[in-house]
Amino acid sequence: MNQSAAAPQLIEGANGVRIATTVVGEGPAVLLLHGYPEMRGMWRHVAPALARTHTVVATDLRGYGESDAPAGEVYSKREMAADQLAVMDALGFDRFFVAGHDRGGRVGHRLALDAPERVRALAVIDIVPTLHMFDNVDRAMATSYFHWFFLTVGGGLPADLIRADPERWLRSRFEDRWTVRDPLDAETFDRYLDCFTRDGVIEATCADYRAAATIDLDHDRADAAAGNRLDMPLLALWGSESYVGRSFDVVDVWRGYAPHAEGAAIRADHYVPEEAPEETARALASFFAGAAEVRA
Repeated sequence: MNQSAAAPQLIEGANGVRIATTVVGEGPAVLLLHGYPEMRGMWRHVAPALARTHTVVATDLRGYGESDAPAGEVYSKREMAADQLAVMDALGFDRFFVAGHDRGGRVGHRLALDAPERVRALAVIDIVPTLHMFDNVDRAMATSYFHWFFLTVGGGLPADLIRADPERWLRSRFEDRWTVRDPLDAETFDRYLDCFTRDGVIEATCADYRAAATIDLDHDRADAAAGNRLDMPLLALWGSESYVGRSFDVVDVWRGYAPHAEGAAIRADHYVPEEAPEETARALASFFAGAAEVRA
């Protein structure tokens, strides 16, 4: 199954935003959320394995892939999470597992905070919480994650610069960021580039990062002040050679936000599900099976 080429359903999310969605398999539902600068096709090697025992729902976040990319500052993780809840409502799934890589992990985190009764268990891949990242900025973080700051610049400058050579920008996000194997074949890269250069997508993805540095932090700080933490099982996976893996005690950080967090490193860099899909699929399947037994 090649999800990157599969024709999606377009399901209405929050405020009429249409979310590109692919559904495969049968069994308990798992929602897969991708990262930057990708789309649902990043799960192309993981989804088939999970679909043996689960209904796998892979979506493109608003502003990414083949989903709508509305103009404006409408990319808070709360709004993006509401899209995903609407998709799962439309598909008839009241409760479900969630796995998110990179930006998708941040949307998953917000979804689980805002609708904990819907999320059976949450897996996050190669991230620590946004609030923790911004509260621990140092030279290494600012260098490795410079795009977190570049993409937040207002006035359209980042989008203008990226549109001058979008292929070079996209390649820069992947080059030298693997340990075991190059995660991208030419066909997949071309698919990512085609979607990334759709009207409004580059601008939307910049708005996603602006939200992370502004309104998302407001929401996160409000939850922290209220003592809101995740009570469901949480699995943190990370690349052993990634910035996150090298810079944080990942499980310890997540336990400050989710007391039942567990986790493990996978031999990879940042793009764990593409570089190490077999290991990722096994870890997710085992976690979801165990979480289902605990919360049955």
